[in-house]
Amino acid sequence: MVSRRDFLKQAFAGAAALSLGGVTSSFANASRQKVAGANDRIRIGIIGVNSRGRGIAKGLCKLPDCEITYVCDVDSRAITRCQNSVQKITGKAPKGESDLRVMLQKEDLDAVVIAMPDHWHAPAAIMAMQAGKHVYLEKPTSHNPAENELLVRAALKYGKVVQVGNQRRSWPNVQAAIAEIHAGNIGKVRYAKSWYVNARPSIGVGKVAPVPEWLDWDLWQGPAPRREYKDNIVHYNWHWFWHWGTGEALNNGTHFVDLLRWGLQVGYPTKVDSIGGRYHYQDDWETPDTQLITYQFGDEAACSWEGRSCNSQPVDNQGLGVAFYGENATLYLSGGNDYKICDMKGKVIKDVKSELQFEEGNLLNPSEALDVFHFRNWFDSIRTGAKLNSDIVEACMSTQLVQYGNIAQRVGHSLDIDPISGRILNADREVNQLWGRKYEKGWEPKL
Repeated sequence: MVSRRDFLKQAFAGAAALSLGGVTSSFANASRQKVAGANDRIRIGIIGVNSRGRGIAKGLCKLPDCEITYVCDVDSRAITRCQNSVQKITGKAPKGESDLRVMLQKEDLDAVVIAMPDHWHAPAAIMAMQAGKHVYLEKPTSHNPAENELLVRAALKYGKVVQVGNQRRSWPNVQAAIAEIHAGNIGKVRYAKSWYVNARPSIGVGKVAPVPEWLDWDLWQGPAPRREYKDNIVHYNWHWFWHWGTGEALNNGTHFVDLLRWGLQVGYPTKVDSIGGRYHYQDDWETPDTQLITYQFGDEAACSWEGRSCNSQPVDNQGLGVAFYGENATLYLSGGNDYKICDMKGKVIKDVKSELQFEEGNLLNPSEALDVFHFRNWFDSIRTGAKLNSDIVEACMSTQLVQYGNIAQRVGHSLDIDPISGRILNADREVNQLWGRKYEKGWEPKL
C-alpha cells in the first residue's frame, strides 16, 4: 500500500501513473459489487435538488442505464418539484428524503450526486463513501484546503469511484483543444488566462426572520457553525458569504482554472496573489465581486483568472473562457464545446464548432447534452474501472488553486506554495485559520 505521504507527493506533483483515477479504478476492480438495479442500471440519489441538482436529475433520468431512485433536499418544495420533473420524463417519481443521513443507508442506492451548498460538499461526499456509495461531486470539491486532504484520504480508504463536476474535461472538442496544446500545435505555452463576467444584482441587507415551514434550517447548515436565519441567504446568495460559500472564484472560476492546469500540464503553483474586493454595492455580500488571481509555476509558466460578478463587459468578445498564448499561435476556449486558434497577427486559422452548446445564464442546467459525456465516464468507471476524466486528486488540486486565491485576497498578501505538497510556506496564524474551518459540534468530518 502506498503511504499517504508518498501518494500525495507523487500524485500532486503530477505523476500520471499514480493519478487517483487509476488508484480508485484499481480499488473498484477489486471491490466492485454488481449494480443491482433493473437491467443493471446504476441507482442514483441526488442530494440538493433546488437548482443545479434538479437540472442534473432531468438530464440523468433520460439515460437508459441509470435510475434516479431518491431525491434529497432540506427544502420540501424542491423535493416535490424534482420528483414531478423526473416523473414527467420517466413516468415514475423517485422517493423523496429530507435527511441525507437517512437516504445514504438505503440499499436500493448505488451512487449519489452531491449538488449542495459548498460547505456541504466534502462532508457529504465523505459520508457517502463511508456508506458504500459512489459519488459524483459538483465543484468545488470543498469549502477549504483541509477538506481536500480529507477527500483524497477518504477516496483511498473507501475505494469508491468519485467523479467531480469539472465536466469540460469530458467534452469532445475541449479534449481536442487540450490535445492541440499538448501536441505543441501552438508552440510552447508560458502564459494563459481565464475569465468569467456577469451582472449580478445586489443581495441587499438581510433581516432575521422566522425559518420558513418548508425549510430545515438546522440541516441546511449541517457542518457549519449555527447562525440565525436571514431572508437573503437561501437558496443562492449563500455563495457570497464566507461562512457557507467560496465566492465567484470557486462558483465559476474553478471550471476555468481547471482548464488552465490541464492545458499547461502543471500541478501546484509556487506563488499566488489576488487583488480585488466588493465594489459595486453596499450590502451583505462578503466575497469579492471583482477579483484577479495570478499564479506562478516556477520558471515553467504563469496564468490568471479574472472574475467580475457585477460588470458583464466581455473579454475577447466572450463572457467566459480561456486563452492559451503559445509561441506560434493562441488557442481560445469559449466556455462551450468549441475552440479556435489564431495566428500571431490575430487571424483565425482553425475554428472548431459544436452543435452542442453551453447556455450562458442558465442556472439550472446550462450544458445538459454535453454533461452526458461526463456522466458516461463516471458510469464506465463504476462498471469497468475506466479512468475518470476528473478524478479526486486532479479536481482537488484545481479547487485548491482557487482557494489559494481567496486566502491571498483575505489576508492581503501573496502566498508562497510548496509545489510538491501544496502547503503554504511560512504560513502565519491568519493563513492557517483559513486553511480549514470550525465545524458545528458533532458534525466534524471524520474518516
